[in-house]
Amino acid sequence: MDGVNGLTALRVNSADQLPWDDRCDLLVVGFGGAGACAAIEAASRGLSVLALDRFEGGGATALSGGVVYAGGGTPYQRQAGYEDTSEAMLNYLCREVGEAVSRETLKDFCEGSREQLAWLERQGAAFEASVPPHKTSYPSDQYYLYYSGNEAVPAYAASAKPAPRGHRTKGPGMSGASLFAPLKASALRHGARLRSQCEVRRLVLDLDDKVLGVEAWQLPSGSRAARQHARLSRWAAAIHMYAPALADRLRARQRHIEQTSAIRQLIRAEQAVLLSSGGFIFNRDLVRQHAPQYLAGLPLGATGCNGSGIALGQSAGGSVARMDKVSAWRFINPPLAWARGLIVNARGQRYANEEIYGATLGHAMVEEQDGRAILILNQALVREALSQVGPGKVWNFQRLPVLLNLLFNARRSTSLAGLAKRCHLPPELLRQSVERYSRAARGELADEFGKSSAMLANLDQGPWYALDLSFTSRLFPCPVITLGGLKVCEASGRVLDHAGQPIQGLYSAGRNAVGVASNLYVSGLSLADCIYSGRRAAAHVADQFALQTARSGEQQCNV
Repeated sequence: MDGVNGLTALRVNSADQLPWDDRCDLLVVGFGGAGACAAIEAASRGLSVLALDRFEGGGATALSGGVVYAGGGTPYQRQAGYEDTSEAMLNYLCREVGEAVSRETLKDFCEGSREQLAWLERQGAAFEASVPPHKTSYPSDQYYLYYSGNEAVPAYAASAKPAPRGHRTKGPGMSGASLFAPLKASALRHGARLRSQCEVRRLVLDLDDKVLGVEAWQLPSGSRAARQHARLSRWAAAIHMYAPALADRLRARQRHIEQTSAIRQLIRAEQAVLLSSGGFIFNRDLVRQHAPQYLAGLPLGATGCNGSGIALGQSAGGSVARMDKVSAWRFINPPLAWARGLIVNARGQRYANEEIYGATLGHAMVEEQDGRAILILNQALVREALSQVGPGKVWNFQRLPVLLNLLFNARRSTSLAGLAKRCHLPPELLRQSVERYSRAARGELADEFGKSSAMLANLDQGPWYALDLSFTSRLFPCPVITLGGLKVCEASGRVLDHAGQPIQGLYSAGRNAVGVASNLYVSGLSLADCIYSGRRAAAHVADQFALQTARSGEQQCNV
């Protein structure tokens, strides 16, 4: 189907019709986590690989926390004293992954988890067995193995023995750069080539709908335009979380450079094109079309997460799925004291276990409560929270929202009725919510949402505080990422058309495609799926190439 989302494939009678500027066996479009892993896998199997990236490579992977979800008894789990099996990992992920992929695919993902971590280590990535003492959204530089999802929450632990499976790549700060750097180096070491500042704008198809290659636009290497483009890219990434509107203006200038200074290139992919250029959170029109309730969130990812890879796949007849799946991250821990409070909706009613993973809480907030989340604390918890976010205890990006919200977004009252009035909540319903919560904390009744006893707090004593942490909060922006994309064959990574048939010569991986992480987000699951799906696609291309080579050899022998 040509012309989807403004993109139209270039149609030719045959590959010989065009004057190709470059050739390769596997052409990778988007050199982030999925693209780099695909390049390594394909090049190590003897294929010539060329990767194209609109920027300088890395994508959302390099900007991420570098957490890889892995289990089944990894060396680091065992060193830390935790037992885990692929069965336990599967049972837990079945609840998180839902129907995004088949149980067979999820089982394969879990059973190959330890080997995948070992494969990353062979490329140069490093991990460690240090575990933080308390549940956290992202551990400090002291710790590299943690519960990155809902594994230890009682409702989940009842069906799957919990174990920490968030393997944070060893490295300072946000570890995504420490994960991507060895992947990039390994891809180049294996012989893959990388063209940076090269944007793919059209796929090239023959009359049988087979993908032959791409039409790309390259900024001249070393040119003034290329240097300015690179600076704008770095600045936009650096300020996006703090000044997103300014970052968008920098991206617009970047786009102008691409449109006025890039040179057209036709690149032939002898075997296949792999689309791995991320999701679509920066494409506001697509978000408005598929998941408008998430527009108020803070887009999280790389500038290239604009849906271009998805649109390229659609231009060749590819179908999409789960485009409405967006993850909103309402993390309230650290500080741990916040997670010991209770969250209510606009009616003053509690609706979730506050110790659940931030993306699970965000899902409930947006999908079930119209984006409302009001955190109720008392003075004891406020003091506890301040002590937990002191210098050296948490990251600055975790500390700053806590301090800002306690200073400028906290409504205080010496009575619950007064607090309800200040927050425009029904006073009787708020009183009942706090009273039931406090009774559960005292052990007088079971918590209605199954919260761990250690995470409950008796809120009988005031003064009380209310922090509006709703989806539209200006002082506590809620990051969002997209999870849907192109539908692919789960055995090969080939892009599927609207009849469910694979498109010749076209693959997709990572957040460009539907995968293991396309239902409910868990920290590390997206990166793990990038690695898994990128390698899967490359392996299938290599196997097909080997089969063709063998058949060609047999035919020559017969002649």
